[in-house]
Order: sequence, then structure tokens, then C-alpha cells
Amino acid sequence: MEKLNLIATATFGLEATVKRELERLGFADVTASDGRVDFTGDVSAIARANIWLRSSDRVLLKLGEFPALTFDELFERTKALPWDEWITKDGKFTVMGKSVKSTLFSVPDCQSIVKKAVVE
Repeated sequence: MEKLNLIATATFGLEATVKRELERLGFADVTASDGRVDFTGDVSAIARANIWLRSSDRVLLKLGEFPALTFDELFERTKALPWDEWITKDGKFTVMGKSVKSTLFSVPDCQSIVKKAVVE
């Protein structure tokens, strides 16, 4: 089974509670940071975490991580991720974003670029 990097988002201050819940559910590599708890699991872990976590806001799949200092880098590196493994050709998706201490501070521009990269 392929191990996936997952993120359980949490309200600030509840990260330790979410971490304990994940550990009790048997998830591995559980680490808490501000507003999130990272953990690993297989595909079924996504559903299990969504069903059984009480303190988390949502469970996200981390497809990749990379530095992007320009909008071109953001586009190319986003496009290179394996979107076709998770979104069908006629699938719908929403791009939400935020910018914290980034040179790419225009969130609407980043969202637009990411959306175009995924579609392409």
C-alpha cells in the first residue's frame, strides 16, 4: 500500500488534541504545527480520518511541496504534480489559497495560476 502524506487542519490551540486523536487511531509519523497536524496513511486513511476525527476541521491530501519565487515557477511546478491520478478529466475542484510571508502575495493571482496549471 502506498503511503500518502496527509494533513488534518485544526483550529489554533487544538493541534495537540488532533495529534492525540490521530495517534489513538493508529496513524504514523504524526507531527503537529500551527493550525495543522501532518501524518501518513494509505488511501483508506483519508476516509477513516474524516469519519473519526472530532477535533479536526478537515483532512487534506498533500500532493507536493516546492518553493516558488515567481508565478512562472508556481505554474510549472503545480502543473508537474500528478493531478490526473486524483481528479478525472471532467472533475470539478476549487482552489483556495493564502499567502504568508511570500513574494507571491496576490492570493487571487496565485489561485488563478494554480487552477490553470491543474486544468492544463
